Amino acid sequence: MGRLFGTDGVRGVANRELTAEVAVDLAVSAAHVLGEAGVFADQRPVAVVGTDSRASGEFLEAAVVAGLASAGVDVHRIGILPTPGVAYLTAALEADIGVMISASHNPMPDNGIKFLARGGHKLDDAVEDAIERRLREPWDRPTGARVGRVGISDTARATYVRHLMSTVDTGLDGMRVVVDCANGAASAIAPEVFRACGADVIAINAAPNGININDACGSTHMESLFKAVVEHEAAAGFGFDGDADRCLGVDADGDLVDGDQILAILALGMHDDGRLVDDTVVGTVMSNLGFIQAMQAAGLDVLQTAVGDRYILEAMRARGFNLGGEQSGHVIMSDHATTGDGVLTALQLASRMAKTGQSLQDLAGAMTRLPQVLINVEGVDKTRTAVEPRLVEAVISAEQHLGENGRVLLRPSGTEPVVRVMVEATSRETAEGVASELATVVRETLTL
Repeated sequence: MGRLFGTDGVRGVANRELTAEVAVDLAVSAAHVLGEAGVFADQRPVAVVGTDSRASGEFLEAAVVAGLASAGVDVHRIGILPTPGVAYLTAALEADIGVMISASHNPMPDNGIKFLARGGHKLDDAVEDAIERRLREPWDRPTGARVGRVGISDTARATYVRHLMSTVDTGLDGMRVVVDCANGAASAIAPEVFRACGADVIAINAAPNGININDACGSTHMESLFKAVVEHEAAAGFGFDGDADRCLGVDADGDLVDGDQILAILALGMHDDGRLVDDTVVGTVMSNLGFIQAMQAAGLDVLQTAVGDRYILEAMRARGFNLGGEQSGHVIMSDHATTGDGVLTALQLASRMAKTGQSLQDLAGAMTRLPQVLINVEGVDKTRTAVEPRLVEAVISAEQHLGENGRVLLRPSGTEPVVRVMVEATSRETAEGVASELATVVRETLTL
């Protein structure tokens, strides 16, 4: 059997790959691994369980809660809340285990189970492997008063809202914003937080029915948000994904402000306020060259990691940095959160606008986003990407052609026989031409 955990928990089509039986077994195993100290010391471990708005989250939540309680874990059910809300409450309630039932930006039929350790931190590979190893192992089942108890938290959302509001010291009085909640976990939270901070809020795609999450809306489908910002003459728009751990922006002209631009705005703001640790921001190898150049021009360092918020988090925790993110809109501000938090990101952007008196467009202008072209070349021997002489030569030639105002990245997929060819240049035409030429060389030299 292949590894059950992917890059962000366990995912699959709900009730096909991700069944109630799998959810129960995972919850029991996680209780043994993450709550073991409490169990064997005869202390009751505690878990926090939240979901996004998918219909399948209802039966999966029931299964997870049943598994945890059967293993002697007390469970706080907190209902529909963003992933970062579950992470925050796991820490705030000093719980041993956090569980978020969500497939993030994936289509509605999918679902997923993410586990968090004490403190609200994502699990590392070793802990995930331990949970997999202990699936369906024989165990001493608690009985009588030793079984876990289950309760519904009536204060979870309010606690999380207060936390978000505590992260800003500038009111948003009179600022009109549009929030696209993807009919997901942000649907209640995002409008409430912005209104509480004084903003005039237009909420779209904020009526989840269990079926419509991420359906032509949210951060993966920004068209309705572009239109709404212009129609309502808003100062800005913010688009979230299904579990609201990412955010993309829209300026008053209806133009996209992507994750790199958001990261640049926040980095410069934190630097101005003397809050950016070691004047360093963490990005990925896919961070736009324009972002890197803008940070360097401001005297800031950029640490680049592999693609994925888990790698950004690992680098931040290892080095003590407090800001990192990627183009998708996953932005991690470790002074306030242990994971990417879309609503927090949006609130910080709006606060920066209010504090400086600048528009989102002006703030985003701190960096020039270079055209970036990505071609996925399938059916190739990705293991030879770095050693095939003709391909290595072609990359060197392309880099010399582009000079300092361009970049080439060949990235083998971690799971498929695919090589991703990424090229940045001063014009889209140049980027497309170079990327196409390199993709041809990849096909000719690495074909299986």
